[in-house]
Amino acid sequence: MLRFVLILGAALTVAVAWRFGMVTAIGFAAGSFIAYLSFRSLNRAVQALTARVVASHRAEGGFSLVNGFFLRYLLAGIVAYVIFTSSFQAFRGFLFGLCTPVAAMLLEAGYEAYAALRRGY
Repeated sequence: MLRFVLILGAALTVAVAWRFGMVTAIGFAAGSFIAYLSFRSLNRAVQALTARVVASHRAEGGFSLVNGFFLRYLLAGIVAYVIFTSSFQAFRGFLFGLCTPVAAMLLEAGYEAYAALRRGY
C-alpha cells in the first residue's frame, strides 16, 4: 500500500507537471509526500498499539494515538496554509496530492481482487 502511494505520487506528479505546470506539480508532490508520511505514521501507530494490547492483554489508552493524529493534521495544516498564501495553483495541487492514498487503496483493492481470482477464491 505504501509503495502504491509513492509510485502514484511520482507518476502523477509528472502527469500534473505536463498538464497543469510546475507550480501545481510542486504542490501535488508536497501533498503526496504529506499523505505518505501521514499514512505511514498511522500504520506504525496502529501496529504499535496493537502489539502493546496483545502483549499486555489489557486495554491501552489512546493518548499517543490521538497525539499522532493531531500532529499529522497540524503538519498538513501548516503546509496547506503556507502553500495557500503563496499560490492558488500550488494549493489546488496540494489538495489533490492529499488524495493519493485513496487512489492507492483502490489500486491495492484491485490487485488483491485479481490475486484472489487468480488463485481460485
